[in-house]
Parts: sequence; structure tokens; C-alpha cells
Amino acid sequence: MSLSLDATQLDRYSRHIILDEVGPEGQQRLLEGDVLVLGAGGLGAPVIQYLAAAGVGTIGIVDDDVVERSNLQRQVIHTDADVGEPKVESARRYVEALNPDVDVRTHETRLDVTNARELLADHDVIVDCSDNFRTRYIVNDVARIESIPVAHGAIYKFEGQATTLLPEGPCYRCLFPEAPEPGTVPDCASTGVLGVLPGTLGCIQATEAVKLLLESGEPLSGRMVFYDAMGMTFETVEYARNPDCPVCGEDPIETIEGIDYSDGCAIAAE
Repeated sequence: MSLSLDATQLDRYSRHIILDEVGPEGQQRLLEGDVLVLGAGGLGAPVIQYLAAAGVGTIGIVDDDVVERSNLQRQVIHTDADVGEPKVESARRYVEALNPDVDVRTHETRLDVTNARELLADHDVIVDCSDNFRTRYIVNDVARIESIPVAHGAIYKFEGQATTLLPEGPCYRCLFPEAPEPGTVPDCASTGVLGVLPGTLGCIQATEAVKLLLESGEPLSGRMVFYDAMGMTFETVEYARNPDCPVCGEDPIETIEGIDYSDGCAIAAE
């Protein structure tokens, strides 16, 4: 790896560079990194914020929504002036103002079975900040086929969870073979969410993404962290690969074509 940090970058990233675990080589690795963030909302906002500040060179952002005033209580990269604007454009402006080293690539669309492989392929890390099970299962399945690690996060009211799905480790379906019945897990719009909660979970996801780019530390593979903001407690639960898992087991799928991701998102046995 040829080092090419200029004087401004040596100043900007000085607190990284003086860390033995990062150094100039690690910072160069971050600058050459390519991370795709799915969602520019509650979780996506702190993820985008900290990846950009860390100097991740290419950040892709996928979101088809526009900024609403009710988002501003937790989606910290958007402002009142952005209301009505596409979230990907608001996020792009935020990153460009924060760090000119970062190349922002926006995708104003909703990820689904028709575009998932095109959107997810060829990135170093995927950070899943989506807010629905259908997208989570699609991301898990395609990322496993493409051998791309995923930093997963989810929030609900005062609680959140995070794990990292490595190509060689257990996948999301090993944890949750099927999604809950439709309508059994309400969304934030109907139940509410503590505004600071996604900041904590999003920072964990961003940390995992940075560690993966640096190839340093122990990722949350095979471990799910559960966070309770009201009790201020963290609990870690270990999980293992399921040999019968249709995605990462002994006979894994090679394509998502023909899979029905409606309702429980299960893959039917052949």
C-alpha cells in the first residue's frame, strides 16, 4: 500500500494516525474503503456521520424517502431546512460539508429483489440501517452470496440490537429463520422511539464497519448485542451457524431469484 496522505489529511486524521492500531497505513485503508449504508434515517444518520468523519473514502447511501420534520428528533444529519428534500441529497450535503475527502454516491431508491445484487455488490462493507424485515433478509441473502460483511442494527422504542454478519460466520437467518408475522412488530411511527437511541446503535454499527476496513479488533460475528437505554444495560448473546440454514448452511442458495420475501421471508425447502 503506497501512502499518500497530504498535510491536511495528516492534520485531520492525526488522532487516528497516532494510534498504534491505526497509524498512517490504517488511515490510508479507510480512505480507500467503500461502505454502502442502507438507510439515511435514525440509524443511518450517525453511521454516515461517523464514517465520513473517520475518512472512509467512498460512502454509498440508499434511501427513497424525503426528510420530514418528525425525523429531526433523531436523524441528526438532517436539518429543518432539509424538510421535503430527498434524504440522500440532505445526507450528501452533510458529508460534503464535513469532509471533502469522501466521495458520496447516492441511490434514491428502495432496495428490493430486482436491484439488490446491483446495489450491494462490489462494496467492502454493508451497513444495514433498514427499518423492515423484508429488506434485512434480502440484504443478508445477497451479501452472503457476494461474500460481503454486514453490520446490522435495529431499534424499537427504548431498545436496540447489533451484530455483524461475516461471510465465514453465521448469518441473519441463523438468528431469525423467519420474520415475525406482519403487523406484530409496530414501526417507530406508531410506537415512538427515544431520539438518542439510534445514536448509540448507529455508533456501534459504524465502529464495526471501521474495524472491518482496518482488519483490526474482534467484530460482533456470532454475537448479538442487546441494548436497553432505560436500564442502561448491554447484554451479549452468542449464536452459531445453523448447518440447515438455506443461506449459509451445508447447501446454500446461489441466487435470490424465485424467493418470496413477502410475509415471513422464509426460503421454502426444495
